[in-house]
Amino acid sequence: MASPGSGFWSFGGEDGNNESDNPGTAKAFCQVAQKFTGGISSKLCALLYGEGEKSGDLTNKDEMCPGDKGMASSYDKHAYSCEKGELNFSLLYSTDLLPAKNGEAETLRFLQEIIDILLQYIVKTFDRSTKVIDFHYPNELLQEYDWELSDQPQNLEGVLLNCKTALKYAIKTGHPRYFNQLSTGLDMVGLAADWLTSTANTNMFTYEIAPVFVLLEYVTLKKMREIIGWPGGNGDGIFSPGGAISNLYAMLIARFKMFPEVKEKGMAAIPRLIAFTSEHSHFSVKKGAAALGIGTDSVILIKCDERGKMIPSDLERRIIEVKQKGFVPFFVSATAGTTVYGAFDPLVAISDVCRKYKIWLHVDAAWGGGLLMSRKHRWKLNGVDRANSVTWNPHKMMGVPLQCSALLVREEGLMQNCNQMHASYLFQQDKHYDLSYDTGDKALQCGRHVDIFKLWLMWRAKGTTGFEVQIDKCLDLAEYLYNTIKNREGYEMVIEGKPQHTNVCFWYIPPSLRHMEDNEERMARLVKVAPVIKARMMEYGSTMVSYQPHGDKVNFFRMVISNPAASHQDIDFLIEEIERLGQDL
Repeated sequence: MASPGSGFWSFGGEDGNNESDNPGTAKAFCQVAQKFTGGISSKLCALLYGEGEKSGDLTNKDEMCPGDKGMASSYDKHAYSCEKGELNFSLLYSTDLLPAKNGEAETLRFLQEIIDILLQYIVKTFDRSTKVIDFHYPNELLQEYDWELSDQPQNLEGVLLNCKTALKYAIKTGHPRYFNQLSTGLDMVGLAADWLTSTANTNMFTYEIAPVFVLLEYVTLKKMREIIGWPGGNGDGIFSPGGAISNLYAMLIARFKMFPEVKEKGMAAIPRLIAFTSEHSHFSVKKGAAALGIGTDSVILIKCDERGKMIPSDLERRIIEVKQKGFVPFFVSATAGTTVYGAFDPLVAISDVCRKYKIWLHVDAAWGGGLLMSRKHRWKLNGVDRANSVTWNPHKMMGVPLQCSALLVREEGLMQNCNQMHASYLFQQDKHYDLSYDTGDKALQCGRHVDIFKLWLMWRAKGTTGFEVQIDKCLDLAEYLYNTIKNREGYEMVIEGKPQHTNVCFWYIPPSLRHMEDNEERMARLVKVAPVIKARMMEYGSTMVSYQPHGDKVNFFRMVISNPAASHQDIDFLIEEIERLGQDL
């Protein structure tokens, strides 16, 4: 039976040993590398493994002094001390790195210094004794450091210091006590994949320049469509810069499907179009309407029930009203996992309305799409298979490093017809391979980042069941938080009942307000509580959780959990920290 790492894209020996741990494997690696990279591989292997393929200290003068190896060198006289075995970065500049002649050693050591900085940051990220944030006000950071760009180059010592400074004040979004956004956590395999794609530095518009990545996008999008429930995984899709752009794509394609002439003739050639979405939906639906010239006034907000779910009967009522005015309903965006409440719209009932009136159904599952990986929770998206298009952000619940957002479309070819411009300098029709793998002409972008490899490699490393365990754990933690505070003194829930997703919305009521009558004065004081506690959290650097008002409800905490590193201990810490920071308010 094949090992878990074997298969089409696996690399290395059958036993899975690391090359540096096995002299024979190291030698084989160097021999293979020699075939593809020429002389540079010999130098790098010597630096990595030393003579006899032994892993050695890269500060050893025999390994770091190319002059002793018979290699021509232009740097060792002024910038490099073989006796000390280390480079003097204060005397080195970017021009001393590859592609500079004989710049291999400097490049390797510089990148090793960068990796050391990154690894230290990663270790601190998972250390609960470290701060989530070293907060400084904008004017403080601007005054404390020189951020201005100059005409003259900075030496590499300064560049390394810049990197350390940037990470010093970066928010540790992978910290187990960071709960501020929907995208949290730091996955090691995803991080490795991100490093790899940055190294490859290619573009996703044609197979000829990104063959493996284009194929992996094809395979992964098909798998995601299968999970949605579309027969055979048929359809189309693209990875976009984020959920807002994926929603924009959906609206663009829906408009083209109903009125293909709009592509050439514009909005003046078609009737006034109307889109519908819930009053709890993401702002990107209105933003997309504004960008496409449909207009925000043409987006009708549908009422929600007390738990934030769209009410299908109100949707149908508003559709009828619009048609009676002579306007054309063309697009309904249902939400699977709203941003604030984490609500899941009733997709089956909404799809019935859309089919009745022949309207495109889009499901914005940017936040909730990950639940499709869970046998325990995927029922919350029942009816998603009836959608014409779906937004699904693996960089949220699935923990893929930013950015990774997929737009899935049921009808194959529609996206291509909507967006293609036949640029002959990129999409030549007489290429020697299957042109269907040139994906750039169906995208709005020309330059498109390789987002797929992070998701694909994590999927290979975890399997679907690994994602399922990760997602189930986060939802279990949300339920633990809810059960802990629902009857705890000083807490009031914004919505009743178990959380639908990992969103847990609540007010913290300081002792001074607990016995006040529920009136305007109490609300005027309560609205200030969450912002003050949040500010104190950031100044202490202990944890982070978001707050906001919503409708007629004054500022409350919105706890979201998508980091698999979080634990019951971290939930308990958050509760105690809120109480510690808010007792005197």
